[in-house]
Amino acid sequence: MIFSKTKSLESKMDAFLDKISESGIVYRRGIKNYMKNEKEDFDLHLEQIIALEHEADELRRNIETRLYTQTLVPESRGDILALMETSDDVIGRAKDTLVELSIEKPDVPDEFKSGFIELARSTSRALEEMVLAMRAFMRDPINVRNYLHKVYHWEKESDRLAENLKRSIFASEDLRLSHKIHLRYFTLHVDTLADLAEDVADRLAIYTIKRSI
Repeated sequence: MIFSKTKSLESKMDAFLDKISESGIVYRRGIKNYMKNEKEDFDLHLEQIIALEHEADELRRNIETRLYTQTLVPESRGDILALMETSDDVIGRAKDTLVELSIEKPDVPDEFKSGFIELARSTSRALEEMVLAMRAFMRDPINVRNYLHKVYHWEKESDRLAENLKRSIFASEDLRLSHKIHLRYFTLHVDTLADLAEDVADRLAIYTIKRSI
């Protein structure tokens, strides 16, 4: 265990990962709320994810400060800092997606709403498996691979769903080109969450090998 001698830091890291995991749930529900025109629930989840990102940022800065000033786990410090930075990008993208929905308010025809909901479910699964892989890296690195392949699975599934959704949008004869482009933009926004989770997984794969050498 990386933090076997620093239990308070381990607790803070767990709290940081909890915020990321919770943000995935809130993000998925927020997308579903928007597609089902549940404005009050959407606004609630938007407020929650903004708060979660802020709390995660505070925890990340606190952990980074302790790692530097107290010279904790020097052999793994660089890897941990890099993982925290890239995982922080994931929660940032989840928040940004809901914020952009609240600002631009894209008009999503009924025929495409289920596609967006399914895509959000798939990308949030990639995020969930990413968090489990990070927890394993901290405590039980031999099991990291058990979660990494699931991150890659859900990233590929998200790409497939996003492509199908975009093809359906651009095949529509009832939408203007500008409308199609707007919907494509949000398809990419939702899909990118899984790409960022994959970036974290790639780092974890390398760092796990380093720890085993």
